[in-house]
Amino acid sequence: MTTIENLAATQSLTITPVAGHIGAEVTGIDLRTDLDDTQVADLTAALHRHKVLFFHDQEIGHAEQIAFSRHFGAVTPSHPYDDDAPTEYPEILAVDSRLYEKRFGRKKFSYTNHWHTDISPLINPPAASILRAEIAPAQGGDTQWTNLAAAYAGLPESLRTFVDGLRAEHRFGGRIPQWEADSDYARKIAASPLVTEHPVVRVHPVTGERLLFVNPGFTTRIIGLSPAQSDAVLQLLFDQITHPAYTVRFRWRRGSIAFWDNRATAHLAPSDLDDLDVTRVLYRTTLAGDVPVGVDGKQSTSVAGAEFTGA
Repeated sequence: MTTIENLAATQSLTITPVAGHIGAEVTGIDLRTDLDDTQVADLTAALHRHKVLFFHDQEIGHAEQIAFSRHFGAVTPSHPYDDDAPTEYPEILAVDSRLYEKRFGRKKFSYTNHWHTDISPLINPPAASILRAEIAPAQGGDTQWTNLAAAYAGLPESLRTFVDGLRAEHRFGGRIPQWEADSDYARKIAASPLVTEHPVVRVHPVTGERLLFVNPGFTTRIIGLSPAQSDAVLQLLFDQITHPAYTVRFRWRRGSIAFWDNRATAHLAPSDLDDLDVTRVLYRTTLAGDVPVGVDGKQSTSVAGAEFTGA
């Protein structure tokens, strides 16, 4: 546990790790007030160390969430394909079970129930994401995160050497799209696809850590391998990044916030709510990211889609 006294703000910021490889709870801070430079620096350092930070009892709205996010980078529009953002807050993505059935053609509580890194098919995937709970069900609905640096480090040296030189295709929709083929969303993706070839191992631009940058939600194939070889390698890597040892699970309640480094993590939305008559509403902001760089120093290559930037 780390406690940081901030006399100017008369707050005592406490950061408490919650799992073996990932996650820390932050207390002693009120996000209704503006952060000072010391608090921003402390939270940034904690994010890079713990990969995802958890807050509770933060009764804030859209404007305060956007203001908090801007302390850590440029805030992007809600999503490349989102047209349901509140008109006065175009930076806010509504993760709202009431909207998903209309959008995807079937009952859903999140975009995908596969492990994924947010919008990794972009040439510059978001650097970080901030998710706030407005309506949380009384049971179920937890989210999990995994540490991609720990997953890479946990591979045998021979496998690390092998995957260091690989590149993979990330495609919005993945290998099995999460929407009905005749839905408006399917037509929207077909008209403006997002496809990028990323290094399988990217180097974190701040910490220098090597990260196993693949995910079941968006990574479709390994470049240069046969389909059978690609599937075998991806399954091995997917098993590695989703190993329970590298993960943390978070229980939401109204006013809870998760703030994660999107370059160093993948996460899993809940799949235990489909048979329950509940509503789940969260709101997300994202920070503009950099173009991933591999161990060889080469950047990702866009196949379709432009950079996604913010202000």
